Amino acid sequence: MQQVTPDLWETREFIVPGGPRTHAYLWTPPSGQNILFYSPGSDQDFDRLEQLGGVARQYLSHQDEAGPMLRTVAGRFGSRLYAPAAEAAEIGAHAPIDIAVSERGVDDAGVEVIPTPGHTPGSTCYLVPGHNGRRYLFTGDTLLRYAEGWRVGYIPGYSDKDGLFAALDTLATVQPDMVVSSAFVNGTPGYHHVDRDAWQSHLDEARAALS
Repeated sequence: MQQVTPDLWETREFIVPGGPRTHAYLWTPPSGQNILFYSPGSDQDFDRLEQLGGVARQYLSHQDEAGPMLRTVAGRFGSRLYAPAAEAAEIGAHAPIDIAVSERGVDDAGVEVIPTPGHTPGSTCYLVPGHNGRRYLFTGDTLLRYAEGWRVGYIPGYSDKDGLFAALDTLATVQPDMVVSSAFVNGTPGYHHVDRDAWQSHLDEARAALS
């Protein structure tokens, strides 16, 4: 595992068969109730996760992150699964959902749930208060950084373009210091430090590409 910040760790890369490259991320807040965002591709990092305090909760951004590892994570760590209500059937086919998220708001772990349907019907972003006042925005496949710039996860015939435009408007209401996507492009990392003053221009870049 790779340490990204004092309270954020990245699991090893997993290449989805026929799909993208991805990582999961462990946030270790002061409460000690660690949260795993997205899903790892194997149990190879589980011993290190245990050393870091285990996993109290796992948050999925959308259905593409669901798979057999959900039960494996819960079985090893006793974690609770948080996932979009709009995709409960698809995700629930792999593991029981403990908390289905559907509305914007800050939960009891300090995670701001931000519904951003578009990439998929239930796509959801999460904003957390990270180390030293920095804010980490977990965007799933809604927003990611390509070599040529910021882009949304638009797949023709699969994603909703109008929904993604609306998602960008929603993300304009937050000012993160780091964006952490689920999928990433080979040659670029899955996380990017951002300047809050440049945030709106990043979103405008994604809008222009989507247009």
